Amino acid sequence: MRLIDGTDAVLNLAGRTVNCIKTADHQDEILRSRVESTRVLGAAMREAKSPPPVWVQMSTAHIYGDPPRVVCNEESAEGIGFAPTIGRAWEAAFIGSKLPEQRGVILRSSFVVGRDRGAGGGALEMLGFLARIGLGGRIGSGTQGMSWIHETDLFNLISKAITDDRMIGVYVASAPNPVSQIEFMRILRKVVGMPIGLPATQWMVRLGAPLIFRTDPELALYGRYVVSKRLVENGFAFQLPDLEMALRNVYDRED
Repeated sequence: MRLIDGTDAVLNLAGRTVNCIKTADHQDEILRSRVESTRVLGAAMREAKSPPPVWVQMSTAHIYGDPPRVVCNEESAEGIGFAPTIGRAWEAAFIGSKLPEQRGVILRSSFVVGRDRGAGGGALEMLGFLARIGLGGRIGSGTQGMSWIHETDLFNLISKAITDDRMIGVYVASAPNPVSQIEFMRILRKVVGMPIGLPATQWMVRLGAPLIFRTDPELALYGRYVVSKRLVENGFAFQLPDLEMALRNVYDRED
């Protein structure tokens, strides 16, 4: 990609959605879509006469696993399980593919709060639907972390990663105010104008998620609290650090 100021960079966001039932085939597609696309980019740049000097690589905050209370940052231990394994493989492919002379930035992104730009509304579309019909209440314990970032802040962060020579290595791409699942849905219901939100127990989610929504129940039952230590040190300023402000920005524009 080329920014307005003429800066050239590689930006890799490729990866199959994880919003699915984790069959063996789907797990294989999730892994290969990330690792192989990264390796293909690396191979292409080795053939290019003038490869871009910067490579910004998407990764996942799920690399920290699902600790129930710990707030993770760039220095935190990585987790165990399928998603952290995918995250490590994704980042390893990037490190092995990046040219030695390139400045590389890895963004471990959390849940992106944004509008449907033509490729679907992502997780917020489903959460907003549930909230509007009165089903957006506590899921399981409700204490699982929901870390998020507004699409505007993610765009600004990507732009900064491309243009700011001080940025190098791993950054958590998440707003500084993660909340619990029950708090996230309370604020979302307030924004969409629904006063009630019926709860769902763990067994209801484990039964209903694959049968009704064709997705992995653990996406709703588990979560993580993440914040970035390095972005604060770098001076990055979030435009929409407050969840209610971020959600109103999305839904007010839709209305």
